[in-house]
Amino acid sequence: MTKGDRGHFATKFGVLMATVGSAVGLGNIWRFPYQMGMNGGAAFLIVYILAVFLVGIPAMVAEFIIGRESHKNTVDAFNAVAPGTHWNLLGYLGVITGGIISCYYCVVVGWTLYYLYISASNSLVGYSPEQYNAIFNHFVVNPYIPTLFLVLVIVITGVIVSRGVQNGIERMSKIMMPMLFILLIALGINSCMMPNAFQGLKFMFVYDASKLTFDGAMDAIGQAFYSLSLGMGCLITYSSYFKDNVNLPKTASQIAIVDLLVAVLSGIMIFPALFSLGMQPDEGAGLVFKVLPSVFSQMALGSVWAVMFYVLLFIAALTSFMSLYEVIISFVVEKFNITRVRACIIMSAIFAVMGIVNSLSFGVLSDLTIFGNSIFDTFDYLSTTILLPFGGIFTSLFVGWRLDRKVINTQLNINSPFKFKAIKVYIFFLRFIIPIAILTMFVFSIIN
Repeated sequence: MTKGDRGHFATKFGVLMATVGSAVGLGNIWRFPYQMGMNGGAAFLIVYILAVFLVGIPAMVAEFIIGRESHKNTVDAFNAVAPGTHWNLLGYLGVITGGIISCYYCVVVGWTLYYLYISASNSLVGYSPEQYNAIFNHFVVNPYIPTLFLVLVIVITGVIVSRGVQNGIERMSKIMMPMLFILLIALGINSCMMPNAFQGLKFMFVYDASKLTFDGAMDAIGQAFYSLSLGMGCLITYSSYFKDNVNLPKTASQIAIVDLLVAVLSGIMIFPALFSLGMQPDEGAGLVFKVLPSVFSQMALGSVWAVMFYVLLFIAALTSFMSLYEVIISFVVEKFNITRVRACIIMSAIFAVMGIVNSLSFGVLSDLTIFGNSIFDTFDYLSTTILLPFGGIFTSLFVGWRLDRKVINTQLNINSPFKFKAIKVYIFFLRFIIPIAILTMFVFSIIN
């Protein structure tokens, strides 16, 4: 792809699968279960669902409007819809945020690939819970193995993205996302058939008001925001490849529902198994790497289920990484007028170097800290706690206050059999509800 040849998604199914792939990632299968486990189960789920529909969908549509109206990368998109202003700084913020996340996200995707490898080689069975904890801790501080797998992830992603929108991102998403659902359902059914699995389902779906805390509510809003890939330029970039036959509100609603479904299915896959084996649901961020291997080792055909799970986790992580990658590649290609392949080679090298630095921060570079945090934690904190909320707030304010109302009305009604009549309500959400919700979450995160 060069500057004059952007490409587009070929089919509506391809649009849905690619954009769902962007949204569905480690946030759904890794982050959602442990956040839910630490925040009271059903109480967390209810707030999360409300946040998806009241904050997530309107914010997603706002990014879609900017992307399709401009048909440009996230920086030039703001130049196109607000020429002669400084709103393009918001586009640069998206590129920077996507780049920072990519530099450490590739490390975690590498972890999923490594665990897929050792589970496929039958090297992940037969240990005690303490040993699984030690295996993970020993792995992340190793200076060589995590580096190898994060570089493999970057090469795989670079090859896919270099093939373009249709032949790379869309084609692979149409294969991987249906596979993800099949694996999720199979693993969920198996988990629900285990003894005492009902207790896990009860934890997920039976509401207990005493477990709903302000902390949990803020975490649920943050999880919805993080899970839907808002504020990082991914949705603006992907929607710039949408044709006019894509209805934006309908597509956003479908993506949010599928994303929510994946999160819930992830919980169904994990919590019944945990309760069946007498384990606690509040194990935290190490759940899928430290706790679940112990679960699989105690299940019939545990090695098979382990392989299926880590295939699932790798697919989810890879499709999200592809969307982050594309934010940067589309900008580099159109800004510097170079080929897509060359842009992928350059950015792959940069991501590899920065990814290695982030990976080594668990081991040989652990003494190198920034305000007391490791390099990895600093990248994570800067992107998810600072930059993502700022991107979300100002994107909502831009569409709500600055963007021409005719543009909003046109984009909302393209290919719609019914005229979108709730535009005043939608604008109200963009101007007030979404910024206030995200700002509250931001302040709470900073205080914590």
